[in-house]
Amino acid sequence: DVHLVESGGGLVQPGGSLRLSCAASGFTFSDYDMHWVRRAPGKGLEWVSSIDKDSKTSYPDSAKGRFTISRDNAKNTLYLQMNSVKTEDTAVYQCARRCVSVSTTPLCIDQGQGTQVTVSS
Repeated sequence: DVHLVESGGGLVQPGGSLRLSCAASGFTFSDYDMHWVRRAPGKGLEWVSSIDKDSKTSYPDSAKGRFTISRDNAKNTLYLQMNSVKTEDTAVYQCARRCVSVSTTPLCIDQGQGTQVTVSS
């Protein structure tokens, strides 16, 4: 079975930093593009970042320059370094694979349960 388990969320002040992790199992991690998505209260699923099998990364404008996605294939782990966070970054963050329409309305076959990030002073 595919398992994606996120960790690292919490309460952070505006302008602060946080590093999220996603431990993957049940599939060959290095064979898949991976994504971070988020769901804010009352909103739909939103794309946060992607990294392909060759570690090429992509971001929406809302994350560009502030967030960094990375992967460690030896550890089967996906990361999201979040810097200069804003109150509007408050959401449940999920790692995902096998996604379509990721930059518009992400539809993902496999997602973790998510980790809560709350940005507040």
